[in-house]
Amino acid sequence: MKLDRRQFVQHSAAAAASVAIATTVNDEDAAADEPPTAAALPIVDTHQHLWDLAKFKLPWVGSAPDLNHSFVTKDYLETARGLNVVKAIYMEVDVDPSQQVAEAEHLIEICQKKENLTVAAVISGRPAAESFRPYITRFKGSPIIKGVRQVLHVPETKPGTCLDKNYVQGVRLLGELGMSFDLCMRPTELTDAAKLADQCPGTRFILDHCGNADPKAFLSSKRRDEVGPIDAPSHEPDPWRRDLAALAKRKNIVCKISGIVARAPKGKWIAADLAPPIIHCLAEFGPDRVMFGSDWPVCTLAATYRQWVEALRQIIATRPPAEQSKLLHDNAMKFYGLS
Repeated sequence: MKLDRRQFVQHSAAAAASVAIATTVNDEDAAADEPPTAAALPIVDTHQHLWDLAKFKLPWVGSAPDLNHSFVTKDYLETARGLNVVKAIYMEVDVDPSQQVAEAEHLIEICQKKENLTVAAVISGRPAAESFRPYITRFKGSPIIKGVRQVLHVPETKPGTCLDKNYVQGVRLLGELGMSFDLCMRPTELTDAAKLADQCPGTRFILDHCGNADPKAFLSSKRRDEVGPIDAPSHEPDPWRRDLAALAKRKNIVCKISGIVARAPKGKWIAADLAPPIIHCLAEFGPDRVMFGSDWPVCTLAATYRQWVEALRQIIATRPPAEQSKLLHDNAMKFYGLS
């Protein structure tokens, strides 16, 4: 079963109940008060959402009750407390298109405040629109506006949309402006992402959410029996592995290890359930082209920020410290030109 964005948040809402993970801290509040240990590497969160419903319209949250309220900077600072998050990159939240400029200007104000962890932003945009060039060129040279994203897996967006001539031209423009483009698309359409990257060699791409891989697709028969009844996965595992590997051969694409926890079995996941697609992404993209993202607050449909971070740390625990640091911090600093 394929889930569009609205269906996804509805189906995932039940996952906000208890999450089984071997390394979950029982008393989260108490743990958050503890200073980070030497093993807790600094984190740059490359996929932070913020929205203030008193300021902006998000048409899609009406179908997501658990997300249909404001999530602002003070909330993020509280949820990230104690995890050694040192910087965050804002990710657009699909505001009403009429508010795209206001969203960008609002984020510039947020990023200019030194007390905030948010230091840069990826803003909403429609590369195929006639208005895209004047819209995005106003941010040319901005040290804060780093790139653009358009979510491509909503029902009204047809497969192949990103390969339209005007769309390709808009994405090429981003490269000319020194900006990146985030790929957030159906897991069955990664071949479109590869074709787009080939046509835009001067643009840097970020594949969001491990290519929107569905952890349920990788569960063993034994694990399925343990988990019990769950929704059918949104794709088959082998075609996704193949298409992800082919996409990773394009050197102008990096992969964001994000979003995956929200697609785990509802209320029943363990860190091992997330490992197969994450490990495949790490193997295919290599240690220098992967970055961590929390996808907060969307991740809260299935896990707290801490639970997601602890699960990922468990999955990568046996990797060399230098590789862990690249994933959690170093690659993001370099990719986004942070200091």
